[in-house]
Amino acid sequence: MTKTILITGGSRGIGAATALLAAAKGYSVCISYQRNHTAAAEIVDRIREEGGQAWAYQADVANEEDVLALFQTIDREVGSLNALVNNAGILEQQCRVEDLDTARLQRILMTNVVGTILCAREAVRRMSTQRGGTGGAIVNVSSIAARTGSPGEYVDYAASKGAIDSFTRGLAQEVAGEGIRVNAVRPGFIYTDIHASGGEPDRVDRIKANLPLRRGGQPAEVAQAILWLLSEDSSYSTGIFIDVTGGR
Repeated sequence: MTKTILITGGSRGIGAATALLAAAKGYSVCISYQRNHTAAAEIVDRIREEGGQAWAYQADVANEEDVLALFQTIDREVGSLNALVNNAGILEQQCRVEDLDTARLQRILMTNVVGTILCAREAVRRMSTQRGGTGGAIVNVSSIAARTGSPGEYVDYAASKGAIDSFTRGLAQEVAGEGIRVNAVRPGFIYTDIHASGGEPDRVDRIKANLPLRRGGQPAEVAQAILWLLSEDSSYSTGIFIDVTGGR
């Protein structure tokens, strides 16, 4: 039986790499995107050209109405959901805490924290054996910033990912008896365009020499960890974290 996966923020970077790998492993792939329809359509086309099944849906995970509509549309058009990757996340221009404003904090926390929790809630409502589901797996995309704090750059982003770590632990224990496993990956310095959002597109190249492996990571390397956590190969793992950080 083909399993269905939803990957939020699946049009670029780690999300896109995860979508492509999931399709290669036989999943029917649903991705959500906030704005870039063209990039999302390209991922769907690549999967379909290889004989896979894929759909793309516009949704802002920070908006509860969008999240509800996203899951309801998948229910109607695709079917039962077996796996969720909470990958959608944002950061903003590098700055110190003393220069943060409330609007920025709300944007970061609504997308990175509230959006993740809302999507997990909807997945649990569908997967839980206590609600008639057949179980499933959730992987949250955190960040090594949750442990380092990102001083002088993205303390607000790091704090949002710290919240994801706590949420992962709590939800994993809450639904472990309902057929749902919940885990997370913490990427480090990965070559994605999220760094451009912070104002430093070459950030990975600046830092890589200080990493034990002396290089930045590729999105596909994070995707491999995500797919392992979703697979039966990790069937006895819940509430755990895989750091994909080049040894940082």
